[in-house]
Amino acid sequence: MISTPARTAKPDITVNPYLFFGGRCEEAIEFYKKALGAKVGLLMRFKEGPDQSMTPPGAGDKVMHARLEIGNTVAFVSDGQCEGKTDFGGFSLSINAPTEADADSIFAALSEGGKVEMPLSKTFFSPRFGMLEDRFGVAWMVIVERSV
Repeated sequence: MISTPARTAKPDITVNPYLFFGGRCEEAIEFYKKALGAKVGLLMRFKEGPDQSMTPPGAGDKVMHARLEIGNTVAFVSDGQCEGKTDFGGFSLSINAPTEADADSIFAALSEGGKVEMPLSKTFFSPRFGMLEDRFGVAWMVIVERSV
């Protein structure tokens, strides 16, 4: 059995998604700016890095690291190794929309060019919930939390 040291208080930590778009990061950034009102807080290209030996061939102008601010959330994005493919399996990003109209608008914008997995509708746990995969293969859940 592995023991871990006991903690008296939880550290002040934040967990942020970091998405790798395989060479389509610039396109993804523009899509999320339009669909979600994302704002770019920082964008660094591979050619700006101090160690060019780490830059994939021909990727100088590709996105090495960018910070996207989406509402109260920060997501980090990159072109990764610019291999031309993405693999976003095993998780979904969930958006809590404040109103049903907001959920409708967000769902429609994110699903443009993507695939609806579960249409946005009323469920037993929410007045509005749906699931989709956007054009980049990122899975999203859009929900309006049921009021208590």
